[in-house]
Amino acid sequence: MIVGGGVLGAATACFLARDHGAAVTVLERDPSYRQASSALSASSIRQQFSTPINIALSLASIAFLRRVGDELTVDGEHPAIGLVEAGYLYLATDAGAARLRADQSLQRAHGADIEWLTPAALRARWPWLSTDGLAAGTHGTRGEGWFDGPALHAAFQRKARACGARFVHAEAQSFETQGERVTAVRDAAGLRHAADAVVIAAGAWSAPLAATLGLALPVSAKKRDVFVLDSPARLPGCPLIIDPSGVWLRPEGAGFIAGAPPRRIGDLDDPDDVPLDAIDHGLFDEVIWPVLAARIPAFEALRVRSAWAGYYEMNAFDHNGVVGPLPAWRNAFINCGFSGHGMQQAPALGRELAARIVSGHWLDLDLGPLGPERLQTGHPLIEHNVI
Repeated sequence: MIVGGGVLGAATACFLARDHGAAVTVLERDPSYRQASSALSASSIRQQFSTPINIALSLASIAFLRRVGDELTVDGEHPAIGLVEAGYLYLATDAGAARLRADQSLQRAHGADIEWLTPAALRARWPWLSTDGLAAGTHGTRGEGWFDGPALHAAFQRKARACGARFVHAEAQSFETQGERVTAVRDAAGLRHAADAVVIAAGAWSAPLAATLGLALPVSAKKRDVFVLDSPARLPGCPLIIDPSGVWLRPEGAGFIAGAPPRRIGDLDDPDDVPLDAIDHGLFDEVIWPVLAARIPAFEALRVRSAWAGYYEMNAFDHNGVVGPLPAWRNAFINCGFSGHGMQQAPALGRELAARIVSGHWLDLDLGPLGPERLQTGHPLIEHNVI
């Protein structure tokens, strides 16, 4: 029984059914996925992380995304996710150059193709980019970019169903237990769903369920605004740009999309569960646009076409996901809290967790550093590169 049918739950269900022949049922409270992080993600992928496990997960996932049409084919139909490998471009001032260099060395040591660029090299590669105030940049030459996240999510669901998985409209509320085992999931309608094993993959809404099994899970819904931009500017070879200010930008269709960390408004600093229709247009006017106009002078002619917001399932403990067996339970697992990088790592996470559930062992990657035990022992695995 998997609680949550978003991309992490769907990927786990797919690999359990496809690779292990498991009988899988996914309980999803909202089959429209109207507020799900999976449906509202900007859907990008990178290896420019500061921890080896995140680098490894994204390397494994980009390899899967390149062959997704063959991996998730159903009845001869090959899904397409529009993968674009234009790279991420991280920019740094003098204050951030040492951290950027250390991260780039770590990334290259773990197999990621990340190049170091001086301001002169940045200007030569992207003449439309202002390097004022910059000390350096790092760029993913391959394996980084963006894709159609909802298409990937739908492909995982379709493949899972084709392999026998069931997706049921139900809101899980509690678990029945016996000794060290979870025996069933109870839903809001009072129905009992018997289980040989359970996975909590309910995204930003996982914490109340984890609490019923004794885990204090510091995961909550953090709203992030995304602005769709039109501009006559032409930016040949534009990657996904991460400015030192935290403002980010990438091409999308004939235009661009951009975002930034939320503003502090009054006494509120990134509160939980802000309604998704409460777009902070002041974030664009006061933060994003001034940065973009300075970094890309051609963007002085720019307008907002539209905007949307989605939730990060943010892990306040260390901004890393929580995946693996739940302490004190023999058949309960968790897969959530990836703080903005769950979509890109879903292929590797689903495959590894499926193997762990069935065999008791990880398949290719040891995800022990992301296990829930660290929440109880107070040993965070800090990820510095959270966008």
